[in-house]
Amino acid sequence: MTKGIYLLSGSNLGDKNANLEQAKTLIQSHIGSIERFSSVYETAAWGKTEQPSFLNQVIEISTSLSPGSLLNIALQIEQDMGRVRVEKWGERLIDLDILYYNDTVYSSSHLTIPHPGIPGRRFTLVPLVELAPGFIHPLLKKTNEVLLEECLDPLPVNKIT
Repeated sequence: MTKGIYLLSGSNLGDKNANLEQAKTLIQSHIGSIERFSSVYETAAWGKTEQPSFLNQVIEISTSLSPGSLLNIALQIEQDMGRVRVEKWGERLIDLDILYYNDTVYSSSHLTIPHPGIPGRRFTLVPLVELAPGFIHPLLKKTNEVLLEECLDPLPVNKIT
């Protein structure tokens, strides 16, 4: 089992809280053990801003799946929950992103780990810092806490739970 894998779960359609909870249930049954999860945070939409706000949560898991298999099952969970990919950064029932796979650096045509958006997205860094402030980004050699301090994303991130 590989530990120290961090996923970002997000939703901005329907019952957003229920969507995050359902995603955790499906992660637990299809991917591996949920070790911890952050509070839920509300954030304005990023990238394509004319849409409802998001609820986001970081989930730390352990799994025996490889990075590629983890991605495939995460995408299947999104699809099973009803996600339809219409446009980049568009509205979504559920979004599951692999942020870190322990200290692994991985790159394929479909997946890059660590997630390249981490340093520039406050909605990712705030819940990530709640769980793993001292975790060191394997490429940038900076802690999540330092990445949050340096993050230029101006969007507010508000804890709701």
